Amino acid sequence: MTASLSVSEKPGHNRRRSSSIINHIEPETIEEQTDQASLPNLNADWVNNKGAWVIHIVVIVMLKVFYDLLPGVTQELSWTLTNITYVTGSYVMFHYVKGIPFEFNGGAYDNLTMWEQIDDGDQYTPAKKFLLGVPIGLFLISTHYTHYDITMFVLNCLACLFVVIPKLPSSHRLRISVPGYATPVSED
Repeated sequence: MTASLSVSEKPGHNRRRSSSIINHIEPETIEEQTDQASLPNLNADWVNNKGAWVIHIVVIVMLKVFYDLLPGVTQELSWTLTNITYVTGSYVMFHYVKGIPFEFNGGAYDNLTMWEQIDDGDQYTPAKKFLLGVPIGLFLISTHYTHYDITMFVLNCLACLFVVIPKLPSSHRLRISVPGYATPVSED
């Protein structure tokens, strides 16, 4: 019976195992920085292109129209569902998925989320300010149109916090892991 060893348990690796659910990812090595600088990052560069910001507004309007067309959905519920759906999609896109879907960069960005890849990880760039402002603005609009109902306010506020906290500089390169869930390790 052979047991699969994690990276930290393999001989020759000096990384220690952490029992914490919050881990900080180490900065890139010189080799990784060179790899990242040598080729453009098509995965994150699009956020600075014309029309990239407009698509967020278009998606929010389409979600709102979709939920308005569902029978039995009130305006208050429609705004809350729009907010929760946009925030969930935004979280998955910018903060959950790591790496890039292209094979031409040799794995230079495999440990980084899209948020960490945008503008080479710099904070408070125009693109990141916009992407931080959209969920906050959507929260304010949703709260207003739900007539400050406490239940809808709590749902909208939690959704907003769910996506805003990972965007803050204090959350840069932090990973939250669920205890008991092991990430598969590839055998080389």
